[in-house]
Amino acid sequence: MPKIEETQPKYLQIAHHIRDQILRGDLRPGDEVPSERQLAADWGVSRPTAARSLEALRHQGLVEKRQGSGTYVRGLAVNRRARELYGRAKQTGKIYTPGEYAVITSAGWLEAPGYVAESLNLAAGACAVHRRRVTKNESGPITLSTSWFGRDVGERAPKLLDPDRIQEGTLMYVETMTGRQGSYAEDRMCARLATDDEAADLELEPGSAVLIVHHVVYDLQDRPLEFAEATYPPGRWAFEQGYPIG
Repeated sequence: MPKIEETQPKYLQIAHHIRDQILRGDLRPGDEVPSERQLAADWGVSRPTAARSLEALRHQGLVEKRQGSGTYVRGLAVNRRARELYGRAKQTGKIYTPGEYAVITSAGWLEAPGYVAESLNLAAGACAVHRRRVTKNESGPITLSTSWFGRDVGERAPKLLDPDRIQEGTLMYVETMTGRQGSYAEDRMCARLATDDEAADLELEPGSAVLIVHHVVYDLQDRPLEFAEATYPPGRWAFEQGYPIG
């Protein structure tokens, strides 16, 4: 039976074990994951606990349930840039590649917009810490992004209020200062016309189309840790996904 750490609910321990298998590639898109019955037997838990672990994986977008068949690993469409930045920071201590740099255009406390408050489980009208940045390289702006954190994070991570760059990356700094570790993320994407401010920051013609990504990072207890809104100019993004046909 796999070992269960008592610091987390059992259903999350099971979900994180399967999630790690998926992210390592041990379980690939289309593979079937253990059933509720098998998980209950393997981990020594009840069927409802096993079912809750699979539901957590579905909530994270990692698996899908097929009626009358089982639960299978989904083909993952991810915000590749967010994953690459975080992975690079973990390995090298630096978030950007040579030639890339970020300009922090504003930082500090602001009233969180409604959609940000909802994503961070904040009360309507609550203040949150924001960091707004434009990332560039030699060919121009790459993305405009704003990260948001709740009051508990802002009070324990004072560099978030400073417009100077955080070399190891905002999320890794927050993890160090708060002891909360990023576990998984959810992305929502849409395309629309750039606002005047976005067009100016990204050096675009007014009315240009942009890609908007809402990126929510959750910690090991499934609590939202960071909400980020990124705006990508044309030519700086693409969707890539492999999947079986026939």
